[in-house]
Amino acid sequence: MLKFYYHPSPNPAKVALFLEESGLPYEVISVDTRKGEQFSREFTEINPNNKTPAIQDDGVRVFDSTAILLYLAEKTGKFLPENTLAARGELLSWMMFIATGIGPYSGQAVHFRHFAPKGLDYAVDRYLYEARRHHGILDTQLSKTPYVLGDTYTIADMSAWGWVRVLPFILGEDVWNALPHIRRWFDRINERPAVQRADALKDRFEFKAEMDEKARRYLFRHASTQ
Repeated sequence: MLKFYYHPSPNPAKVALFLEESGLPYEVISVDTRKGEQFSREFTEINPNNKTPAIQDDGVRVFDSTAILLYLAEKTGKFLPENTLAARGELLSWMMFIATGIGPYSGQAVHFRHFAPKGLDYAVDRYLYEARRHHGILDTQLSKTPYVLGDTYTIADMSAWGWVRVLPFILGEDVWNALPHIRRWFDRINERPAVQRADALKDRFEFKAEMDEKARRYLFRHASTQ
C-alpha cells in the first residue's frame, strides 16, 4: 500500500487532496516537523531534503509535492488535462509557476512576517510583494476560467489550493478583497467532499503546536548554527 508521509502544512495538503479525490488506498504516516522527526534516518532515506510530503509506492519513493502530484496523476490517469501537447505544456507551466513562485515566495513571506527577528523590513516587503504579485497572476488566470487550466479540475488546482487555503496567514485577513477570482475558485474547490476528508487528516494525530525554542531549532536550522 502507498505510504504518505504527512504534516498539516500547505505542500502535504495538496497530496492529501489528490489521494482523497482519486480513491487510492494509502497509509498516512505523521511527521511532526516541530519535533524534528523529518531529520530521522528513516525519513531522510525517503526524502534527503528532510521535508514533507513524501510517498513510498511499492518500492518507489517520490518527494516534493509537485513531483508527487505529477507521479500520481500519471499513474492513475486522473486529474490531467486532455492528452495534447498544448494541454500538457499548459499544465507543466502552471505546476512549475506554483512550485517555483507561489510556494517559495509564500513560504518566505510567512517566515519573515511571522517568525524572523523584527527589523528586517526589506525582506518582509520583498517577499510580501512577490507573494501578492504571484497570487495576482493566478487571480487574473481565474478571472478567465473556472479552474486553473480552463473547464477541467486538475492537479494544478490541487497544487494551488494547498497554498491558497492559508492565504490570510500569508498576506493578511483582507486578502480576499484583492483576489476575488481566487476566492470564487477557492469556494468552489472547498465544496468538494474530498477537501473535507483531506482537512480531517490532521485530526488523526497530535502535532506539536508550540513554536518554542526547540521547534525553532528544527524549523530554522540556519539560526542554530550562527
